[in-house]
Amino acid sequence: MKRNIVIAAVTAAALVGGGTATALATTGDDDRGTTPRADVSVSDDGGVRDEADDRADDAARAAAAKVTAADAVAAALADTPGTAVSAELDDEDDDRDGDDDGDDRRERAAWEVDVLAGDGTWHSVRVDPATGKLLGSEKDDEDDTAEVRAALKGTSVDAAEAAKAAAGHGTVTSVELDEDGHYGDGKPAWEVETHTSGKGEQEWRVDPRTGKVTADRSHDSDDSRDSDDD
Repeated sequence: MKRNIVIAAVTAAALVGGGTATALATTGDDDRGTTPRADVSVSDDGGVRDEADDRADDAARAAAAKVTAADAVAAALADTPGTAVSAELDDEDDDRDGDDDGDDRRERAAWEVDVLAGDGTWHSVRVDPATGKLLGSEKDDEDDTAEVRAALKGTSVDAAEAAKAAAGHGTVTSVELDEDGHYGDGKPAWEVETHTSGKGEQEWRVDPRTGKVTADRSHDSDDSRDSDDD
């Protein structure tokens, strides 16, 4: 009874104040233990958001992008020649929120493409997802250059081609080289994420030699192992 009163009171206060509240549910008697925590997020408009809402937002942003991952890679390489190692559709530039230089290009959504240049330097290139125009480029510090080059040696499928291969399963939102393979088995692959209406986010692996696309089950295995440990 006490638990219900606490939840009702906190939720009512959030609705009246127009803010967001989180209710923690516990039993009234210490010797009975503690019930699982119940997180209730109340939005400003009185609605309740959950992970399903967030996935729906991600899918909407992906669908709104007119420039595909493959197009973004091509635009980045036209500006910074080299090898594209990853491309990700960023909703916002969180790393630069602290900068106050008056350049709003640093805050807009963009494709962020990591390029390994021929001289061994790394570059982060940002491409507008609506127009394909370059938003900016800067050098990055990476220490896995040798591993990346070794993983790509003798391969024929690049990041753009991997994105195209997985595009049949949904809108590609990221593609990234996994130089270590499943659990470090030494078999490199391109990891691709897609969003599809009704299915949400899905993950795929693309063979860098053949272009074959398979479902990425590594996370399912991780979850299974965690469950077994529990």
